[in-house]
Amino acid sequence: MKRLFPAYAYGEGPRERCYWPTTVDGQGWPTLRGAQTCDVAVIGGGFTGLSAALHLAQGGADVMVIEAQMPGWGASGRNGGFCCCGGAKASDRSLTRRFGEDGRRDWRRTEADAVQFARHLIDSHDIACDTHSNGETLMAHSPRAFAGFEAEARRIEADLGVTPSIIPGPELAQNGMTGPFHGALTNPVGFALNPMKYAQGLARAAKQAGARIFGQSPVDQIKRNACYHLRTDNGSVTADKLIVATNGYSSDDLPDWLSARYLPVQSNVIVTRPLSEAEIAAQGWSTAQMCFDDRVFLHYFRLMPDRRMLFGMRGGLQSSPAADARMTRRLRAHFDRMFPRWANVETEFQWTGLLSFSPGLTPFAGPIPDMPGAFAALSYHGNGVAMASYSGAILADLALGRQPNRRYPAVMQAPPERFPLGRFRRATLAPLYAMAALTGK
Repeated sequence: MKRLFPAYAYGEGPRERCYWPTTVDGQGWPTLRGAQTCDVAVIGGGFTGLSAALHLAQGGADVMVIEAQMPGWGASGRNGGFCCCGGAKASDRSLTRRFGEDGRRDWRRTEADAVQFARHLIDSHDIACDTHSNGETLMAHSPRAFAGFEAEARRIEADLGVTPSIIPGPELAQNGMTGPFHGALTNPVGFALNPMKYAQGLARAAKQAGARIFGQSPVDQIKRNACYHLRTDNGSVTADKLIVATNGYSSDDLPDWLSARYLPVQSNVIVTRPLSEAEIAAQGWSTAQMCFDDRVFLHYFRLMPDRRMLFGMRGGLQSSPAADARMTRRLRAHFDRMFPRWANVETEFQWTGLLSFSPGLTPFAGPIPDMPGAFAALSYHGNGVAMASYSGAILADLALGRQPNRRYPAVMQAPPERFPLGRFRRATLAPLYAMAALTGK
């Protein structure tokens, strides 16, 4: 396999102290053994692959999910649990230049559609995943950031048909948002959840619909003649059609088309022990809102229903036990500055995971060029809970030979180009991260 990070990044080390697995019962999934056949093979058991499998099975296809570890093991089971608008990092100006104003607006509406789609899956399949938060809240880390909130609120209102709310800095404390912030902007579209419970719920729903799901079965070869032939350690699969849903945990040769079309990026999370009500009152942070700021080294945080505080950010360039320890210390320092009254609260959990960026900073969900009957979805830029679920359903429609029965914007249909530097493309992050660190952004 041709992966960009050291082998450590793809093993148990980065998730050894992840909080989410402690909240669910271990679900055993069989290892793929022997020669198997199916209509559609799905590589990857995260939100994209599980959603695709669920909708394929509901559409009457014989579908198999082949996961290298266990469903929800990758980014889907170790993210911050923000089910919100997102999926692209491209600016509105860039989107308009590439896709026109209609294309840009179509994409923005799709972001909201994806959130509602995830909510529908949760409700229709009775997935108990600890949801909370009425939308997502952007915190202004500077007066300049807050000055742009009015224009951003009008954009959200025009694009999504919802009315955001703005809280000026002097009113934050009375809204349970005491901290080094200059105001808040809430987009009412979105909610928080336990991502592992959500992933397991999707897996159960897919299985109940007839999908076959295999764990501990990494695919190490894809070949095609009349059909697709996948090889694993202990078996093989022959399938008429193929879906690749590996995102940040992809390999440049599975298939070769993926080479340099995605860039794995680390995100890092800590979770505290449960906070007492006295500790919450002392800090003055009691809101149930999921929050983030708009720095390059994005901070995202939320007080969860069990009264633990989750806090995450990006910025790690290396993957090793020592690098993870350094990043955890850095993350904890950011947390302590933001919430000083909790500086002595123990951090019980910390972990890292890989998300994916594309060269154009937009996601892709569609046919793989020059691979008839093969499809892929990837690069949600750190906002994959809703968009990955939505993209999986789009891929299911395409694999079933029908037009998607939901919004499918041009933004998602454009196959990603290739990053410069090929296998060394991670080096492009270093100057960006250095500049952000120097400027405090």
